[in-house]
Amino acid sequence: MNKLFYRFLCLLFLFFIIYFIVSWGFVGEIDEKSFVFLIFSVAILVLVTAERKKSYDIFEKQEKELQMYRLYTKPLEELVKEIRIKQHEFDNHMNAILNMHMTIKDYEELVAEQSKYIKELYDDKSRQLLPLLKISDKVLAGFIYSKIIAAREFIRLDIHVQGKTMLTKASEHDLIEVVGTLIDNAMEACDEVNNQIKMFLGSENDRTVFEIWNRHPRLALEKIGRFFGKGYTTKGDSQRRGLGLYNAKLLTERCGGSLTVSMEEMDGQSYICFKVEM
Repeated sequence: MNKLFYRFLCLLFLFFIIYFIVSWGFVGEIDEKSFVFLIFSVAILVLVTAERKKSYDIFEKQEKELQMYRLYTKPLEELVKEIRIKQHEFDNHMNAILNMHMTIKDYEELVAEQSKYIKELYDDKSRQLLPLLKISDKVLAGFIYSKIIAAREFIRLDIHVQGKTMLTKASEHDLIEVVGTLIDNAMEACDEVNNQIKMFLGSENDRTVFEIWNRHPRLALEKIGRFFGKGYTTKGDSQRRGLGLYNAKLLTERCGGSLTVSMEEMDGQSYICFKVEM
């Protein structure tokens, strides 16, 4: 109904505008009242069009966020199912560890096999992803999970959730776009030697704070300061690359947030650290 009314209103005032312009062309002049009505018609047409455009933009934004909710909460549901299955298997794992002495008589071999078995359980990817289930933003959690399970096998990931409640002043769509750019860049920078990525997720001052660190030989501050430059890339094709971080920074600042990069040290290793607050 609103759509039909909008079209009728636009056509009505457009008709008035065309009528007055044509009449003005034939007569060569226009009286004061007609001129005022012409200006009024143009103003109304512009205002109605602008309001309709604003409503359409809001609807389109809501539609995108709904699509993201449907897309990224499904992977999270799969993670929950996987963890529940692992919980049912817990007793079996404990029995396997406790009964190893029945078949392994050598003490050192027994300790080695038990350590190996426990390490395999500890390294299980689903266990590492448990922190994602804690956060309130299920779309963000599902999105990060979908990125992690698609990562190359040699990439090692550590996730640190520093708070359950995720607050943000940005839209879900904008937050996902920026976080996705940072994750993609970190994973592309990994190789089989520098394969460690650390993610930190929390909320401060009503903003979501996301940090991603990837192990990398130390770079000069001057070089990392160029990462956000338009067209800058370390991948050799500046015509097709170099826009991701540049656009991510613009989008973050447009949302009233900040995106920074620095070199950090942890456990004797150097990391490139990207931090976004939005």
